[in-house]
Amino acid sequence: MSAIPPSFVSGEPAGSCGAVEDLSDAKWAALHAAANVVASLAGLEPEPIPSRVRDYPALIGVAEPWRRELAARGIDEMAAMMEPGLEALLGVNARGADPRAAALALWQEFEQARASLLTLLPTSGRVA
Repeated sequence: MSAIPPSFVSGEPAGSCGAVEDLSDAKWAALHAAANVVASLAGLEPEPIPSRVRDYPALIGVAEPWRRELAARGIDEMAAMMEPGLEALLGVNARGADPRAAALALWQEFEQARASLLTLLPTSGRVA
């Protein structure tokens, strides 16, 4: 049995447009916990989490509403990508097959999605 919960979303369907609550620290942390498992399956070392990434929910939570909305959608999309991907990787690993190539591909998708979300952070000190 996996230590990763079967669902990374908190009660809302993956495609729903949520409010700031969707940007919770717990959901963001769960995505990164899943990503660390994926990285491990890919044979990568754990990454240090920059403060900008760690503090993303708080930073985006005070941004303009349109940025918060896009961030909420993006986080839901990341969860929708990571949940079945991680489940498949764990299944492959449990059968004794080598999950490294597929895990690396999922890790790269995660990194690209996260980088896109980070572009939503305001570049100036001005917040909504």
